[in-house]
Amino acid sequence: METQGKAPGGGPLEDLELVRRSQQGDVAAYDDLVRRYQERIYATIYHMTANHEDANDLAQETFIKGYQALKSFKGDSSFYTWVYRIAVNKTINFLKQRKNRSHLSLNDLDFNAENDPDLVALISDKTPRRDVNLIELQQKLNGALLKLSPVHRLVVTLHDVQGLSHEEIGKIMDCNIGTVRSGFSMRGNSCKLTCPTI
Repeated sequence: METQGKAPGGGPLEDLELVRRSQQGDVAAYDDLVRRYQERIYATIYHMTANHEDANDLAQETFIKGYQALKSFKGDSSFYTWVYRIAVNKTINFLKQRKNRSHLSLNDLDFNAENDPDLVALISDKTPRRDVNLIELQQKLNGALLKLSPVHRLVVTLHDVQGLSHEEIGKIMDCNIGTVRSGFSMRGNSCKLTCPTI
């Protein structure tokens, strides 16, 4: 049973009941599912696009498509995994259409944020400039994420931002867990994400 898919106040079994009711035309039940997962879907899309408007639009399109395709939901995975897969596919397609730009591989990037004295000071010092600095940091991190291919960005977002397990990422990306693990092994050993000077 997937534990990461649980949302506050409900889990996979409750989701299945809401799906069943939604499939029978209960719009309020689908609204409950949307409320349960909209923040996580939005966050994933935002980290892939680095744009609030695009993330809002794509999250809305994800749940609309989910509702339209709800009759095809068989329960082989959790609703959470199923709707994440829709969001990821929509976002990857959007990114492909938005730009044809060169992508850097994870091997081309260098990330040493946890050892950066400026970052450590930014996190620990509670100064009036802290909020401005955090916004600037978020913009720089988004810029670094945008240098990744959509697939690598998705993996980083799902694992490092959303905290999903390799198994859940494999289900969402529709690939085997070995592929996900080998990507993380490569990333952990020789790949680092470069962030501009903070």
